[in-house]
Amino acid sequence: MITVKRVYDPPSPDDGFRILIDRLWPRGLTKERAAVDVWLKDVAPSTELRRWFHRDPSPSGEAEVFDEFRARYEQELATNPAVDELRELLAAHPRVTFLVGVRDLELNHGKVLEDFLEHHP
Repeated sequence: MITVKRVYDPPSPDDGFRILIDRLWPRGLTKERAAVDVWLKDVAPSTELRRWFHRDPSPSGEAEVFDEFRARYEQELATNPAVDELRELLAAHPRVTFLVGVRDLELNHGKVLEDFLEHHP
């Protein structure tokens, strides 16, 4: 079972194995406070894709931009060797929490990654 949670939220025993899936370490957060079991930064979106996604908002709307981000990130994941390492971690731990630094828990790369793993076993 996978959940997505903000890394800034307090850890919980219900989190299980905690994996930080951001390319950059969260600002102002110590390793102790983050309570991260593994930092798997190579599974995060590329620097180029992250910068593209966080550029100025599109006049066409946030959902349309996120749909394009999702498609681009899934293309990256399809050839990313870090996905195999992540699958090994998932097989070894029945409950996993993906930790992200973003505020929006619906429109973020953690949700895309969770969906990708579900549809591409």
